[in-house]
Amino acid sequence: MPTHLELLKQVAHALAVQYGANTEVVVHDLTDRGGEPVVAHIENGHITHRAAGDGPAPVALAARGKTRGQLTDRLGYTTRTADGKILKSSTLYFWGEDEQVDYILSINTDVTVLMAAENAIHSLIAPETEQRPAPDRPATNVNELLDHLLEESVRLVGKPVPLMTKEDKVKAIRFLNNSGALLITKSGNKISQYFGISKYTLYSYIEEGND
Repeated sequence: MPTHLELLKQVAHALAVQYGANTEVVVHDLTDRGGEPVVAHIENGHITHRAAGDGPAPVALAARGKTRGQLTDRLGYTTRTADGKILKSSTLYFWGEDEQVDYILSINTDVTVLMAAENAIHSLIAPETEQRPAPDRPATNVNELLDHLLEESVRLVGKPVPLMTKEDKVKAIRFLNNSGALLITKSGNKISQYFGISKYTLYSYIEEGND
């Protein structure tokens, strides 16, 4: 009988063939409960420049340790690659017997050309007066992932670190903790330096954020 991973690889290949070279399909393996998630299988990895064996995407890191009921599948949301491609993405979670996530199936379709066509048509019939929010950008390694999460935390607060109050920093660090940033090896040092606080203060802020 094929394993769950083998079945997901089979599904990933079928989806890639069905939807073509503009659709990337990734299987993230979270079965090593003591280690970091890894890309176990990928089809059309040229879209995000990832390969099997690469480190975790934000979605995989954030799912680590979560139990059923804490996560739901996300379908049809927008992300952006480091080189500017716009992707329509879906994320599906597959659970183990311990009620934690074993695998994640991610589907990323490059819709950059379609978005450009849509924008051209839209500008002709109803010019935009408001900016659209920038989509998420998936990281390709752990260091880039942590940098991305730090940037997101600042964007969430809405002011640069030198202008942040204690409450602002607690809010940013709560976001980082909920996103799984603290699970990255040696991330505590980098996060502390980024916000100009000690590691003791960092963990006290985490406790405050969990109150």
